[in-house]
Amino acid sequence: MTNQAILIINAAIVNEGKISEGDLLIKNGRIETIGANISAPDGAEVIDASGKWLLPGLIDDQVHFREPGLTHKGGIRSESMAAIAGGVTSFMDMPNVDPPTLTRDLLLQKYEIARGKAHANYAFYMGSSNDNIEEIKSLQTGEACGVKIFMGASTGNLLVDDNDALEQIFSESPVLIVTHCEDTPMIERNLEAARLKYDGEIPISEHPAIRSVDACYKSSSKAVSLAKKHDAKLHVLHLTTAKEMELFEAGDHPKNITAEVCVHHLYFNDSSYDQLGSRVVCNPSIKSRTDQAALIDALKEDRIDIIATDHAPHTSEEKAKPYPNCPSGLPLVQHSLLALLEISKESNIPIETIVKKTSHAVADRYGIVDRGYIREGYWADLVLVDSKGSYEVTSQNILYECGWSPFEGHRFDASIEMTFINGLKAFENGKILTEPSGMKLDFKS
Repeated sequence: MTNQAILIINAAIVNEGKISEGDLLIKNGRIETIGANISAPDGAEVIDASGKWLLPGLIDDQVHFREPGLTHKGGIRSESMAAIAGGVTSFMDMPNVDPPTLTRDLLLQKYEIARGKAHANYAFYMGSSNDNIEEIKSLQTGEACGVKIFMGASTGNLLVDDNDALEQIFSESPVLIVTHCEDTPMIERNLEAARLKYDGEIPISEHPAIRSVDACYKSSSKAVSLAKKHDAKLHVLHLTTAKEMELFEAGDHPKNITAEVCVHHLYFNDSSYDQLGSRVVCNPSIKSRTDQAALIDALKEDRIDIIATDHAPHTSEEKAKPYPNCPSGLPLVQHSLLALLEISKESNIPIETIVKKTSHAVADRYGIVDRGYIREGYWADLVLVDSKGSYEVTSQNILYECGWSPFEGHRFDASIEMTFINGLKAFENGKILTEPSGMKLDFKS
């Protein structure tokens, strides 16, 4: 696979807080030159991007690509194809696979699986349990993008509910700690009360009351308290409530504790259960319009630092099970950028902010080397967007292994024209153009 020189001309380059028209030359997989009136080298492909946005590729720090062990739902190949079709050029995959990624050996095996399968660049989390602290302590720079703690219900033995284990992880993890924060005992009490109230036939609309605001706040406040106590680097994933926003600092400055929101919690609210039913059942739950509005405000205040997807495919048959037996999670990577552009327009969030929260801030928080920005010398992970285009999500153009999307039938007022991975034009106008060319992400020590 050769890295042909590519010259992109007349693009509206969205990068580091501003939009500037210019040209960009890609050579040997990296951004060679950014400027005006760049001359095309011999043999270079020239792409006229007049009227189009050129963005750094999205870095999604929270996905579930289901490999190994759960590949009937999705796999690294299928889900990374969907990712690059949506402008996501790098992903970080979670440890709740089969077997769970609880040892360095299992972590290494995931990297071996991804090599030659991943269309986007990749990294993996080490999982945590009540008894794998020695494995976590032995992690070396670059082996894991972070340590994931499920401080709420999860599968297998990935739930960390022992206070001594939590204290050890927060005090001794050598890498960034990321948390799923919900209080399991409170959720179980809420679920039992709902079973009694509805005689066992609980409506899906009760999901946000069961996975409640208080259940989220109790757990996330505990995580923040532990991080402050041990001066730990903490990133709290998929926040969903107005109440939790008080736990995080506003402003754009270096922080030891950072916050994240997911696309579906910005896009949907509790009215969506009536229309989409189990397709929008996820953990933590999609909550009220008030919570949704608070998350959008927190983005504008830089109280929330990163936007991700928590991409989590399940088969249609699995999702069709009656509540609460339908699994939680929804597939999002193929349409996350388009959804964010719609939110940007409707909520008056500048496109520069979207780029910051999906690329720049992720690279900064995780210490990713030479990605997340449009800079000379950086890897050419780029996405070309037609902001005046149109794209309808249909069953025919969904690339997920599970074959469905919560956006099916929706028409977005923008389209993803091209995606570049490590300098290769990997996606164009609905078609995957290359064999998997993703690389393992490098991290600063």
